[in-house]
Amino acid sequence: MSPLSYGNVLEMIGHTPLMAVRHMDTGPCELFLKLENQNPGGSIKDRIGLYLIQAAERVGKITPGATLIEATAGNTGLGLALVAAQKSYRLVLAIPDKMSQEKIFHLKAMGAEVVMTRSDVSKGHPEYYRDVAERLARETPNSYFVNQFGNPVNAQAHEETTAPEIWEQLGGRLDTVVCGAGTGGTLTGLSHFFARIAPHVQMVLADPVGSGLATYARTGKLPESMTPWLVEGIGGDSVPPVADFSRVRATYSIADAEAFSTCRELLAKEGVIAGTSTGTLLAAALRYCREQRQPKRVVTFVCDSGNKYLSKVYNDFCMLGQGFLERARLGDLRDLIVRRYAEGNAVTVNASEPVLAAYRRMKLYDVSQVPVMQDGRIVGIVDEEDILLEVFANPQHFNEPVTRAMASHLVTVPVDAGVAQLMEIFKRGMVAIVMHENEFQGIVTRIDLLNWLRRRMPI
Repeated sequence: MSPLSYGNVLEMIGHTPLMAVRHMDTGPCELFLKLENQNPGGSIKDRIGLYLIQAAERVGKITPGATLIEATAGNTGLGLALVAAQKSYRLVLAIPDKMSQEKIFHLKAMGAEVVMTRSDVSKGHPEYYRDVAERLARETPNSYFVNQFGNPVNAQAHEETTAPEIWEQLGGRLDTVVCGAGTGGTLTGLSHFFARIAPHVQMVLADPVGSGLATYARTGKLPESMTPWLVEGIGGDSVPPVADFSRVRATYSIADAEAFSTCRELLAKEGVIAGTSTGTLLAAALRYCREQRQPKRVVTFVCDSGNKYLSKVYNDFCMLGQGFLERARLGDLRDLIVRRYAEGNAVTVNASEPVLAAYRRMKLYDVSQVPVMQDGRIVGIVDEEDILLEVFANPQHFNEPVTRAMASHLVTVPVDAGVAQLMEIFKRGMVAIVMHENEFQGIVTRIDLLNWLRRRMPI
C-alpha cells in the first residue's frame, strides 16, 4: 500500500493504480490499464527520471551545480525536470518539433531549457534530437549526458518497480503485457523481470505505423524505409542500445488515426484521458484480446496524461485537419473548410461588437482573420493588419465597432470553384470566403489547403 502522506514529490513516484477495462470490447480477455498518468509528473517516465539521476549521483557522475542534458520526446524530460528541480540541477533538453505545445510549456514552467530540433531527420543527421543532445553534452562544461537510450538504468527502473507492482497487483495472475518501445526501457525491464519470475508471461509490442521497431522485433532487421508518424514517445528508426526485443512474441503496427481515435474512445467509455502513445498501446491490446480463443489476463499502460495533448488528439479541428475525424464529404470546397459556419464552428464576430471582441477571438482561437456577420450574412472580414491600422494611433479604437476596421469588399468563391482559384486569392494575400447560394459557408486559409493536399498524398 502507498502511504497516505509523503515527505516530498519524489516519494510519490510509482505505486500507480491498476484499472480494469469494463466498457470496451476485450473479447474473451480481461484487460487492465496500469495508470502511469498518476505519477506526479504525469507519466511513466517519472520512474526513470528518478532512477537515472540517483544512479549517476551514486557513482559521482553528477556533482553539485551540474548541467543535465538529454534527448527526449517530452515525458522523460518532464521526469528529469521534476527530479532536477528538487535537486537544484540545470536541465537542457533537445526535443523534436512534433511534440505537443503542452509538454513544452510544462517543461519550461519547471525550469528546463528546451532546444527544438527537427522531427523529419534520422540518427546521424546533425539536427536529429539525439545527435543534438550529444553535441551539447560535449560542448557544455560540468555536464552529464543522461542518455536514456543507452543507459541500462532505464530498464532497471522498470525491472525493479513497474513489473513487480503489476505482478503484485494482479496477485500473480497475468498472461500478457502489451508494451511500446521508444527507448525500450519499459519493454526490457518488464521482459527481464518476467523471464525470471514468470516465464509464461508473453510480451507484445505495439508500434506506430512508420516505425521500424515492430519489423525489427519480428525479423531482427530494420525495414529499408520508414515514414514519419505523429504519435509521441514510442517507435523508432534505429534500435536503442538499451532495448531487448528477444521476448516479444507478437507485434501490432497501429496507424496514427487508430491511435488517436482509441484515445478518444478510452476517455468516452472509461473516463481516462490519455496521451497518444496510450492510444497505440490500447489499440494493439484490444486487437490482441479480440483475437484470443481462450480467456487471458492482459495488461497495458496509460503512459501519460492526455492533458498534454488537448491541442492535438482532443481538438476536433486538429483531428479534422489531419483527416482523423470523419464527417460528411460534399465533394467541393466545403471539404477544405475546417470550421464550417452551418455547423456552428466558424469563428466570427457580430457587426455590433467592438474591435476588441475580434482581437480577443483571434487570440483565443489562434486565427488571423475573423468574418464579420450581421443577421446571418457575412458583411466583412477583419484581420490582424486591419485591427493594427485601426488602433495604432489610438488604442481607444479597440472599443469602436468592428465595422470601422473590417474590409467590406469581399472576394468570394462558390463551393464548386477549383483549387487553382484558391491559389489566385492566396497570392493576393487574402483568404477564400466560400459561398453557396448566397449563404456563407466558411473560410479556407493557406494551412487548410496545405492540410488537404497532405491528406491526399500517399503515405
